[in-house]
Amino acid sequence: MTPAQTSKLFLLSCIALTVTAMTFGIRAGILGQLGLEFGLTNEQLGYINLMAFWGFPLATMFGGVLYNALGARTLIWIACVCHIIGLVLTIYAQSFWGLMLSSLFIGFANGSVEAGCNPIITDLYKKNKTTMLNKFHVWFPGGIVIGALISWFMTNAGIGWQWQIAVMLVPTFIYGAMLIGAVFPKPDEAILSTSNNVKHLLTPVYFFLVFCMTITATTELGTTQWIQKIMGANEIHPMIIMALIFGIMAVGRYFAGPLVHRFNPSGVLLCSAIISTAGLFLLSQVSGSMIYLATIIFALGVTYFWPTMIGCVAEYLPKTGALGMSLIGGAGMFAVGIWNPVIGGWVDAAEAKAVAQGASPDIVATVAGPAVLQNLMLFPLVLIVAFAGFYFYMKKSKK
Repeated sequence: MTPAQTSKLFLLSCIALTVTAMTFGIRAGILGQLGLEFGLTNEQLGYINLMAFWGFPLATMFGGVLYNALGARTLIWIACVCHIIGLVLTIYAQSFWGLMLSSLFIGFANGSVEAGCNPIITDLYKKNKTTMLNKFHVWFPGGIVIGALISWFMTNAGIGWQWQIAVMLVPTFIYGAMLIGAVFPKPDEAILSTSNNVKHLLTPVYFFLVFCMTITATTELGTTQWIQKIMGANEIHPMIIMALIFGIMAVGRYFAGPLVHRFNPSGVLLCSAIISTAGLFLLSQVSGSMIYLATIIFALGVTYFWPTMIGCVAEYLPKTGALGMSLIGGAGMFAVGIWNPVIGGWVDAAEAKAVAQGASPDIVATVAGPAVLQNLMLFPLVLIVAFAGFYFYMKKSKK
């Protein structure tokens, strides 16, 4: 492939991931509007989120196999078509069940992007996979920032949630148009064997990484998807907090190369677990301008989780191929889907407890938010133990 063809395909992948990320950012921004318009509880909103997160692993379960059988181009076309269907169905949704169906299509599209684009990046950049995966995944937090700011500006301007969803059709059509005539790299034929991929999946290291991915994903996305409800009572707008988190993540991932080479992937993951725990603890304790500092610490903690977990599979278990990368991403989203209604239940329970204790309506969220954040802090605490063991295991295995 020529440098121009490589650059075009990398840009196409980044735009597709940006659309994926915008669905998270804008959905988080309109969650309260959906609840009011359709009369939904926090738990029901959690189930709507769950469908998006379950559509993702559904796509990745088949995505790795489809990548091997039909190629990356077909998989990205599937993503584009499902993005369009899901966005249009959301705009015209009339009920809770309509939102559930549209979220499933969007989740399936997002999973297809993940299943198709990660192996494209590793095929394009064989010598620095983890570094380029981090640069590619700049556009997940970058897209969430774009989505969060669009939602914030449009909401403040009195523009309805349907138009906020419609905005995402523009980049979707752009990456669809770029697919026409795009040149894709030829992957290693040995890695295209699904049976060979499956054989190399059945190892203790892969199962361990899958387990950790379920927790890293929930630490990052379980927190940010509920940021409006958890932080909504603070004087700082929750969408500003979200934009700050994902802005830091975008910058951090772009400059990930030296960090990954200095500490190696397992060391980066251990440091990330420690820092994200500290960030969640501070967010549950501070108020006023100190929220900015706590947000920065949390953002630095979760910045490298997702792409470095994918990078671990690509670097340490390369023979698992596209299937290994797509399944571990799917496991992360599947876990977030399971935890979403649970987190929604935590919000409802914390708010009910605050009311029972005599809190006035205007401070209920202020009391409930820290309690939910303390529950969320349990996830990275588990990761500290897990990644400490992984770090010393990998260090010992290299001797």
